[in-house]
Amino acid sequence: MEIIPAIDLMGGRCVRLSEGDFKTKRVYSQEPLAQARTFESFGFKRLHMVDLDGAREGSPKNLHVLRRICRETALEVDWGGGIYSDADAESAFQAGAALITAGSIAVKNPERVKGWLERWGSSRIILGADVHGDKIAVKGWAETADVSLFHFLKVWRRQGITQVISTDISRDGMLRGPALPLYKAMKDRFPGLKIIASGGVSHIRDLQALAEAGIPGAIVGKAIYEKRISLDELSRLNSG
Repeated sequence: MEIIPAIDLMGGRCVRLSEGDFKTKRVYSQEPLAQARTFESFGFKRLHMVDLDGAREGSPKNLHVLRRICRETALEVDWGGGIYSDADAESAFQAGAALITAGSIAVKNPERVKGWLERWGSSRIILGADVHGDKIAVKGWAETADVSLFHFLKVWRRQGITQVISTDISRDGMLRGPALPLYKAMKDRFPGLKIIASGGVSHIRDLQALAEAGIPGAIVGKAIYEKRISLDELSRLNSG
C-alpha cells in the first residue's frame, strides 16, 4: 500500500483540523517546506496537500507554498482545495502539482471536470469523494449535497476517473481509526478504482488493516504530527 503524508495549509502554515471544523485549527509547523523535506528524507515520493483557505474561500490561496515545495523537493504533489475554474486548475499545474483533486466542483459543475479529464487525463485528476454519512460533502465540508457516495462514484467511473480520495468526515483528525467498512464497500463495488483512504488513522495497525483489505493507498496526517506513528514506521510499511 502507498502511504501518502499530508500537509494542510492555512495562512501558509501546516495545520490540522478535527472533522473539518475550522474552529479546531491547530498549527503544527510554520515551515511547510521543511516538513515536506522531512517526508522526502524518509523516502516518501508523494505528498497530499490541501489548501484549506482555498476550500473555504473558493479559490486557491496557498499556491506560493505549492510552488516552493515543488521547486525545492522531488515530491509528487497532489493538490486540492478551492479549485473551481479552469484557471485554478491551470495555476495549480503551473505551480508544480502532479495531480489535482476535483471535489466540490465535480458536484457543482461536472461538465468542467469532464473537460479537465479530456485535457489532462485521468492520471492527473483525482476525484474527491468526502462524505457526511453516505452523502457527498462540498464547499470545504461546510455543506452536504443530495448525492450519495456510490451514485457519485458510479457516475464518475463512467467518465473515466481511475482514482479517488475519500474521507469519512466524522473520523477526520479524530484519531479513531479509518472507516474500514466504507472502503471495503467501495472496493467491492468498484474493483478497478484506486481508492485512497483518508481520515482517522491513529496507529500503524490501522494502516495494516487497510492494506490487508486491499486498499491501495492511505493518507496520514494528524497521527504523524501528534507522534502517534513515526515516519520510520511509515516508511517501512510504504510501498509507494
